[in-house]
Amino acid sequence: MATQHRLQIGALPGLSNWKRSLLPGLTVLGLVVLARLLGLFQGLEWRALDTFLRLRPAEPLDQRVLIVSIDDASIQQIGTYPVPDQVVAQLLQTLAQYQPRTVGIDIFRDFAVEPGHQNLLDTVAALPYVFGIEKVLEPAVPPPPFLPPERVGFSDFIGDRDGFIRRSLLGTIDGAGDYHFSLALRLAEHYLAAEQVLLSNGIQDPAAMRLGETELTQFRADSGGYVGADAGGNQVLLNVRSGANPFRIVSYQDLMAGNIDPTWVRDQIVLVGITSLSTKDVVNSAAVVADNPGLVNGVELQAHAISQLLSAVQDGRPLLRVWPEGWEYLWIVLWGGAGMVLVRWLPTPSAYLPVIVLSGLGLLGGSFVLLWLGGWWIPVVPTLVAFTLNGLVLPGFYLYDQTLRSRIDERQRVIDQTYDAIHNGPLQTLAQVLRQEDDERSWEQTLPKLHDLNRELRDIYNMLLKESQPQSNQLSLDSSQRPLDLQNPLHEVLYAVYTQTLERDFPHFKSIRVHVVKFEPMVVPRLTLEDKRALCRFLEEALCNVGKYAQGTTRLTVTCLCANGENLIRVQDNGQAASAAPAAPPRVGGRGTQQAQQLARRLRGEFLRSHVSPKGMCCELRWPVQPPRRWNFLAPKQ
Repeated sequence: MATQHRLQIGALPGLSNWKRSLLPGLTVLGLVVLARLLGLFQGLEWRALDTFLRLRPAEPLDQRVLIVSIDDASIQQIGTYPVPDQVVAQLLQTLAQYQPRTVGIDIFRDFAVEPGHQNLLDTVAALPYVFGIEKVLEPAVPPPPFLPPERVGFSDFIGDRDGFIRRSLLGTIDGAGDYHFSLALRLAEHYLAAEQVLLSNGIQDPAAMRLGETELTQFRADSGGYVGADAGGNQVLLNVRSGANPFRIVSYQDLMAGNIDPTWVRDQIVLVGITSLSTKDVVNSAAVVADNPGLVNGVELQAHAISQLLSAVQDGRPLLRVWPEGWEYLWIVLWGGAGMVLVRWLPTPSAYLPVIVLSGLGLLGGSFVLLWLGGWWIPVVPTLVAFTLNGLVLPGFYLYDQTLRSRIDERQRVIDQTYDAIHNGPLQTLAQVLRQEDDERSWEQTLPKLHDLNRELRDIYNMLLKESQPQSNQLSLDSSQRPLDLQNPLHEVLYAVYTQTLERDFPHFKSIRVHVVKFEPMVVPRLTLEDKRALCRFLEEALCNVGKYAQGTTRLTVTCLCANGENLIRVQDNGQAASAAPAAPPRVGGRGTQQAQQLARRLRGEFLRSHVSPKGMCCELRWPVQPPRRWNFLAPKQ
């Protein structure tokens, strides 16, 4: 029988079973393609792009761009905010001594900020290489009135639906029909003009822009992983510079004190911008390696946009490019079909997992190399999903389904055979005995026992069915860890939950230095196994929230005990709520909170989640030792 079983599994992907292999595989391909057309993979493809860009080896420092940072210490030294015109004028005069080629002031100056406005007008008039900013997208901010239009660029970036920046807007038309250029393009154009590299229209795509011989690939609404994106104006995908230190950044204080190397400024582009956290001039960009993951100062993102243009023209650094849409879907279909073919060629099911995993890693590695070396952004997520489902999940499901059905059939066959044997033997004999009524006195004592035996024999079938059901007194937090026995004392089970959860690789568990834990016996006379399971899940959820969202946590306090007639489970940290994408879950609310509230109602207790001063979060569940009696008015009266 064992040999026959293996042969049946091995034949599963063959042509004789096309309904169970080919048809589901084609269905998966169709669903994956449809899901991508509907944009269901869009967010995952964005994150894959961000991850690939962030994982690239660090590039050399771009010495052509210098950032002058006006940070919190600078504002304290200046003594006021907004930065007065006198300070901006003095900064420009100091920079002029080092002879920069181009200077961009990434600070709005649509109105005078006294004192020193006249001094700023005179300084800017004497320095033709100084450019200012405006904002053309709503809410719009007018340009500096003292600068001509050709020395003004907008600072706008277009964010995706998840709030992150992945595109650079080079030019657009405002509501009045006037065309505006970005600050990055203005500064790059002015810098390259000194080397006779001029801005013009594209050759392959006349609607695109071209700097010298380098045509800037225009972003389309369905470029790469995008579906129906806003492609208004002239946009390019933003290929940020990799590495933790892509540009030199000097503070306002060091510049004014002369504590810089003159070669950093001479004949280079200088960007002046606000980096103070209090001004909130930050944007979301998961592709940039930054101190604050996902958050980048606006002036730094401007530097990346400038560096992308200069590097493409002068260094041959590739811009981000995508395949034609038809080639992308062909790529997905080919990989999905490859998953089906691999399963047919593999000799045994044990080879499925390693081959599919290695092939999937090859797909990821190849996609990363294409992006790193050639700037090609190809579909990764839908391709990997189609390949994995057809190559591993569907065959695995078939094998599991067949094995499970075989085991169920075998068990049912044994049960049926057992029952048939009892029915055809003892039960028939008992039935004949029970029908005999010749000597009632001799049966007075025997008859009850025969009825009991009859009932017990008939209960064998139900007993075997119950034994086939899985045990419910265990709880598995993780497949790699030992299951917990819910029949143990509650405080011991909760302590096991605490230790197993803290072993998980969550980011903010690593910063914890002090653990204050207290697990004492609890009074739980009426708790069911399901109640215990829910309490364990509550503690696990509270600890996981600390590990996932409590940024900078150094102290964790976990208390599980009985006091003042109440049982208490409390988790308290001293962390700060971590910044997250709009799609990420908050520390307060959500499914976990609803489950905790439902558990508190079931135990006639109370669930609380509150902020702790000066920072941190406290999550606790308390319920009475003797909960109020639950009256059942439908129960019969005694």
